[in-house]
Amino acid sequence: MRILVANDDGIFSPGIKALAFALREIAEVNVVAPDVEQSGVGHSITFRRPLRFKHTASAGFGEIPAYRVDGTPADCVVLGSRLLGWPDLVVSGINIGVNMGLDLTHSGTVAAALEGASLGIPSIAFSLDASGEELHFEEAARNAVPIVRWVLKHGLPHKTLLNVNFPNRTPLGVKITRLSTHRYEDSIVEREDPDGRPYYWVAGKPTAELEEGTDFWAVQNGFISVTPITLDYTNHAFAVELERRFSLRTGRAAAGPRGKRKRSQRG
Repeated sequence: MRILVANDDGIFSPGIKALAFALREIAEVNVVAPDVEQSGVGHSITFRRPLRFKHTASAGFGEIPAYRVDGTPADCVVLGSRLLGWPDLVVSGINIGVNMGLDLTHSGTVAAALEGASLGIPSIAFSLDASGEELHFEEAARNAVPIVRWVLKHGLPHKTLLNVNFPNRTPLGVKITRLSTHRYEDSIVEREDPDGRPYYWVAGKPTAELEEGTDFWAVQNGFISVTPITLDYTNHAFAVELERRFSLRTGRAAAGPRGKRKRSQRG
């Protein structure tokens, strides 16, 4: 089995190193990661400039082939899957900090898994709660292995990925969860540069409702959160209502002009 490991914290992050070393015990591993941190870039793809794809022995992966890309996490998955051989699985992480709830739309970690899923490759995003003083990446990586084994054996539904968040301690178990309301309450900080011109920082603090059954609730209570995510963003239930409403309106609008045209023809 061949696993492609990517992330958004960059190739020198301790999280991706711990994950790659843990997974090499069960599969052939290739690492392709951004050359600098790409947190918050979401699912962006670089297509207006060329990309560099460079083997990087100095990253400390030993015998594991490791490459850095001057692009986004999604770029890493695109290049890695095509230049190093098609993988059986894409894994992303281990991210420094959780990716839960509405954070998923910003996360480069999740975006790498999204790109893998969009290519038809089973994909998993791994993130670690960073609220403690010491981050236990090795333990999180050990706990990632059985999840990876299961996906390698059973696969995932089409266009579905797993978003996994670890508590920063020995977990009490695994919870299959849904997305929470976890998000950042943004604030804008205005300052002036030396020439007196304004510039702005986008800041914010995390917030969420502690609702049982969600990813946030699971991690806060010491569990590993595993959330299945689909690329189909369609609200199918609401689409049925919209179709009913707009088909009726379209039908009435179409009937008027046809009726008028017929009357003018008779006259």
